[in-house]
Amino acid sequence: MSVPTLEDLGDVNGRRVLLRADFNVPIADGEIVDDFRICAALPTIEWLTSRGATVTACTHLGRPKGAPDPKYSVEPVRRRLAELAPGVELLDNLRFDAGETANDPAFVQSLIAGQDLYVNDAFGASHRSHASIVGPPQFLPSAAGRLLEREVEVLLPLRESPARPFVVILGGSKVSDKLGVIKALSEVADALIIGGGMCFTFLAAQGHSVGDSLLEVDQIDTCRELLDSGITIHIPHDVTALGPGGQIGDPSAGGEVRQMGSDLPEGWKGLDIGPGTAAEFGDIIGEARTIFWNGPMGVFEDPRFAAGTRHVAQSMAEARGFTVVGGGDSAAALDAFGLANEVDHVSTGGGASLELLENGDLPGLAALRGASNARS
Repeated sequence: MSVPTLEDLGDVNGRRVLLRADFNVPIADGEIVDDFRICAALPTIEWLTSRGATVTACTHLGRPKGAPDPKYSVEPVRRRLAELAPGVELLDNLRFDAGETANDPAFVQSLIAGQDLYVNDAFGASHRSHASIVGPPQFLPSAAGRLLEREVEVLLPLRESPARPFVVILGGSKVSDKLGVIKALSEVADALIIGGGMCFTFLAAQGHSVGDSLLEVDQIDTCRELLDSGITIHIPHDVTALGPGGQIGDPSAGGEVRQMGSDLPEGWKGLDIGPGTAAEFGDIIGEARTIFWNGPMGVFEDPRFAAGTRHVAQSMAEARGFTVVGGGDSAAALDAFGLANEVDHVSTGGGASLELLENGDLPGLAALRGASNARS
């Protein structure tokens, strides 16, 4: 997919550049908890500023309701950016204006006023048709930043020409959230591994009792069709479950934790894959040449239900194949287990990575291809 890159901007000396970044970082008590996303934009910023460009960055932060909200102030981001990239200005939170999510033409004009060029380095927001993503390329010579360029370089070949065997690991809570990517990747992957809360709808489709586990009744038939389609799908054969009275995240509340097979009695909740399944999944990962992982295997934030996700993360770290983690909770789990530097690529966008793999394109990429300086 040919999108204009920084080199396609020509001479940037003396030019004013609007940089759409993804600085949606975690903040607690007014301080940034993890500045990874800010640091990820530095190669693009340094390329521009070292060649004489003046850079104005913009980002969203959280989900304000289209109006200023002190809870979502970018001031902590502005302070950190000033330390890492002196001289780069940062606009207020884009979502303080309802025109951002509405893709309001007037808001687009306010963003590009006084700017000569536009760079999109916000992969994690490029699946949104928001004003700051799809608007500026209609009016300014535009390019993908280094981060966005790298994401496309890594992710698109997974859809088009992966080294085989290609194994896709999907977790998280709902089948309905990932049905599109399941169907898309089932056409190219050699095997799918299903964990997390979504696995219980697959188990129910096989006729197993799932107790009080997460279950999407309206997706049971769809899961049954997938299981019967000839696709190689691996689902858990044992789970770690929490008994009646227990509370997720609060061991002191009581409730027994037990390893169980594929059938759970009433009142029990499956909250992680079991050790046998984790070992099986690890063996499959170890034999693959390309592995894509999105979604934890259980409620890893609770130490009682972290073993399955940890085992998959460790298997990814030890795999000889090319390993890609699709952002979101999977990236958070890798970081929590100290393994973020042990895989080949950690995407900065969970939803964006899934949508790119599902559809082969994103609104932000399409917008860049339509810019006046894009190569035909």
